[in-house]
Amino acid sequence: MTQVLINPTPKDYKSEVKPTWCPGCGDFGVLNATYRSMANLKLSPDKTVVVSGIGCSSRFPHFIKTFGFHSVHGRALPVAQGLKMSRPDLTVVAVGGDGDFFSIGAGHLVHAALRNIDITVVVMDNEIYGLTKGQTSPTSPHGHVTKSTPYGLLASQFNPISTALSLNVSFVARGYSSKPKELATLIEQGMLHKGFSFIHVLSPCPTFYRTFDAWDAAVTPIPTNHDANDRMQAMNLAMETEKPFIGLFYQQERPTMDQAAHQLVRESKAFNVESYIKRYA
Repeated sequence: MTQVLINPTPKDYKSEVKPTWCPGCGDFGVLNATYRSMANLKLSPDKTVVVSGIGCSSRFPHFIKTFGFHSVHGRALPVAQGLKMSRPDLTVVAVGGDGDFFSIGAGHLVHAALRNIDITVVVMDNEIYGLTKGQTSPTSPHGHVTKSTPYGLLASQFNPISTALSLNVSFVARGYSSKPKELATLIEQGMLHKGFSFIHVLSPCPTFYRTFDAWDAAVTPIPTNHDANDRMQAMNLAMETEKPFIGLFYQQERPTMDQAAHQLVRESKAFNVESYIKRYA
């Protein structure tokens, strides 16, 4: 039986497990925004699944009173896609960090974007590997000095938004964990969107890298006259890295792979083999 919540509040989605992040971690704000978005959408906990990989942010499923799947490193997307394909009635959310999605799991991001399966992805980006004590991640800036790069990072910085747009992801947005109300709205929009929703969240790790002050001074709301249907205009905004824009970059409604697959199933069930043989034998 489906569990129906009447006028739910964010507290209704909190599990008995207390978050174990470091004090000041940005992921607290993302978790609160997720609670808020689920309550606003009145999601049934037993019809919702949160899937994660490995890392600080991937502890998410333990803290939410829904079904959860804590998968292995970089594999949240394959699990989430499989769930949605087999159970299209579920709301499926995949969560993780910049290392999980943009390093070991980067290949899965490409295929998930091309398939446009109806799942929502929330990436908590702190530009560092927090769980393993402060090594560089794909989104660490060039020249960044850490334990793993004592002479400065020699690689270029990965741009999540421009990458998602280049893959023609059908919903692309960026939020900031210090603005949970605005972030909750983006997560709601992503869940309501029929297709692959990619939400990049700036989520500081004050223990090993950035404080909120650094991003407070930098983040900039997307201009109100931005046309979210214009992918090239969105790409221009994505290339601004000194003053990262937050808000909805791009959205396009188009057929999803899960819808197409289930349509094929319905057509195959209605297919009459005997009539086909008589017609073409």
